Amino acid sequence: MQNRIDDPGRTRWRRFAAMIVPASAAVGAILFGMQSGAIASDITVSGQTFKIGAERLEGDGFTQYGGIVKEKNGKVHPVALSEISSAQLYKLCQSVRADLPGLPVVLTINAGDDKPATAKNMMIAMDSLAGEATFTNIRIGRDATDLNPSAQAGSFGQDAQHVTITNLQQVSRYTTAATFNLTGLRLKVNVGDAAKGKECFADN
Repeated sequence: MQNRIDDPGRTRWRRFAAMIVPASAAVGAILFGMQSGAIASDITVSGQTFKIGAERLEGDGFTQYGGIVKEKNGKVHPVALSEISSAQLYKLCQSVRADLPGLPVVLTINAGDDKPATAKNMMIAMDSLAGEATFTNIRIGRDATDLNPSAQAGSFGQDAQHVTITNLQQVSRYTTAATFNLTGLRLKVNVGDAAKGKECFADN
């Protein structure tokens, strides 16, 4: 991870890898509360990842810390949990593979072409994040419980007043928001040859 300080309180990371997962986050060590959009302890995930891409994300009230999500079969996945109080996403793309035996299938959702898609109290549990990121008034190395009381005490956290990410490429396992407005929503099931190249971005 490379970074440089543009000016006090602002950090630009050319390639922002958001796998901030503390070594202390062992199985069963974290329970997620509902406050601030965090995952509840009784919520289970599908185990399948999905991709989110955007030309640009503008977010106010950014926090991030490590955590765990769990499938119904008990399998756990370390994730980076990012919370954004208010977000705008320009040219949003979401894709998920839903292949059938011998038949490629990709579900795509696009929005925010003319006006940005907007979200309030959004929380994202992700495997990875890439793009060009600028943080305003960032604080790195905070105790995660100061950002969300349901996180594990002593684990790593960071927050910023504002974040801008361009060329966003994110692999996620779970997303929730108090409100999520998808302007110009377009959903399509791409099947067979039509599914080729329809994911938001290629695997790295």
